Amino acid sequence: MKDELTKLGLHYTSVELGEADIMETISPEQQAQFKEALVRSGLELMDDKKSVLIQKIKNVIVELIHYTDEPLTVNFSVFLSAKLDYDYTYLANLFSEVQGITIEKFIITHKIERVKELLVYNELTLTEIAYLMHYSSVAHLSAQFKKVTGLTPSHFKQLKEKRRSMLEDL
Repeated sequence: MKDELTKLGLHYTSVELGEADIMETISPEQQAQFKEALVRSGLELMDDKKSVLIQKIKNVIVELIHYTDEPLTVNFSVFLSAKLDYDYTYLANLFSEVQGITIEKFIITHKIERVKELLVYNELTLTEIAYLMHYSSVAHLSAQFKKVTGLTPSHFKQLKEKRRSMLEDL
């Protein structure tokens, strides 16, 4: 992304995952060229503020669930509100309106995806996974897992192990 900005003669103060702060006003032609370059790279330009905010909400959730092991010391709503500098009610309503699901459901979906990864690729017990993913108990994790996937965590792991052993037999 930095190279494309430089090619267009644009100066930036920062370029981070999914976001660039550009110092000057971009002409419509520069914006179109930048958009084309991003598409060629498999990315897209989001220039409306609501879409950008939705993406920021998603990024915070994904970062927290998939890449952070530290437990939150405050409620998620407080954390998200402080991180994005918006009222949580506004963020929650916007997210639901645009995505068609609540922030809570989005979080649960990602937590269960992370649990699946941990079940398949790590040698952690369900108790350790529940602790790592900040569930209050193994029962809570198991109930939520079954509600989302239709399977218990242990049945899910057995299916993956069967599939892996069948592939090894080929």
